[in-house]
Amino acid sequence: MQSECSYLILDETYRSSSRLLFARLVRVLGDFDLAEDALQDAVRAAAIQWREKGVPDIPEAWLFQVARNYGISMMRKERKLLPLNDQHQTDFEPPSEFGDELLRLAFLCCHPAISPDAQVALTLREVCELTTEEIAAAYLVPTQTIAQRIVRAKSKIRAAQIPFELPSPDELPARNAAILKTIYLVFNESYASSTGKAIVRQDLMSLAIHLGRQLFALSSEPEAGGLLALMLIHQARNNTRTTPDGDLILLEHQDRRLWNRQTLDEASSLITSSFSSGRAGPYSVQAAIASVYADAPSFAETDWDEIIGLYDLLFRLEPSPVVILNHAVAIAMRDGPEAGIQRIDRLLSSGVLSGYHRAYAARGELHWRRNDAVSALSDFKRALDFVRQEPERRYLNQRILEIATVDVDSQGP
Repeated sequence: MQSECSYLILDETYRSSSRLLFARLVRVLGDFDLAEDALQDAVRAAAIQWREKGVPDIPEAWLFQVARNYGISMMRKERKLLPLNDQHQTDFEPPSEFGDELLRLAFLCCHPAISPDAQVALTLREVCELTTEEIAAAYLVPTQTIAQRIVRAKSKIRAAQIPFELPSPDELPARNAAILKTIYLVFNESYASSTGKAIVRQDLMSLAIHLGRQLFALSSEPEAGGLLALMLIHQARNNTRTTPDGDLILLEHQDRRLWNRQTLDEASSLITSSFSSGRAGPYSVQAAIASVYADAPSFAETDWDEIIGLYDLLFRLEPSPVVILNHAVAIAMRDGPEAGIQRIDRLLSSGVLSGYHRAYAARGELHWRRNDAVSALSDFKRALDFVRQEPERRYLNQRILEIATVDVDSQGP
């Protein structure tokens, strides 16, 4: 019984505190790989000692001290010195008192000396603990390419002796854009996981929101508040996005009574503050769009004029093919499917979203709304060629099955 109990506590401690422990070890030991090796050595030691001697009063403190000792021992063997500001640091604070330790690590990973692609890869690997394979799959890049980016980024940090610290107030404005983008990408991967069996990765979502809160508290920048608002709105309706079996539920079919109104109110306040500042940017506009959807009593009562106007603003601030796609869908909801289909056709013919499954799925839904089962079926099958997430794959297969039961010969635009 003690053996099983110690294993469960170790597992829970690692899942809840590993990144905080890792961040502190990076700061103390001054090296990513050494910190990771030391933490894993401590976990292996805990698996044996906790089973034999019992679980310590503060499991996180035990893991930190043992990992730190392992790290120091390894550094001494290699005749390396500890970072000067931490050579005499022996005390450990519980994770609840770590404060901005993870944010420090994120800023280190997003240092301007590191290339933007490597910043994202390093953050996902070291802050979020995604595997190299998961990162490669998310960004459709060979695993070896991601591994090389991470290695080069770590080498750059060592060679340039980049400090493990938060930017100074003077540096913060110039550093905000990179870390905001990285947190945004982490949240996107958590909210709409690009691969795998689940739509949402709760661990990544919690981590992204945690970083967003810390960044907003540090900088009070309107766009930091806008990004936090965007993440909170999506989190507020998280439990209505799938069935108990994990199948996808589209926004128009979600039970709005189950959305977390307290979280939505917090997001609304952040959006109002951002726009009132006169410095609202792309994240704040995306949050405002999400807020309009959330405020509507029902999907049918959505204020499409406001949605379209906000997408116009978003495109001026940060033009992208995905913004054009979403804008086209909003226009279709207001003006009819044909208006949206024409815009999506132009987008797909340009080639920029030719491998993006959601573009074909959106066009399929619009063809279905105009009673063109043949075209809808073709679009959904095309979307299926590119989808890599299991719930979305199941949804597309279901739509194909539903449409295939229609007498397509009698259908037409």
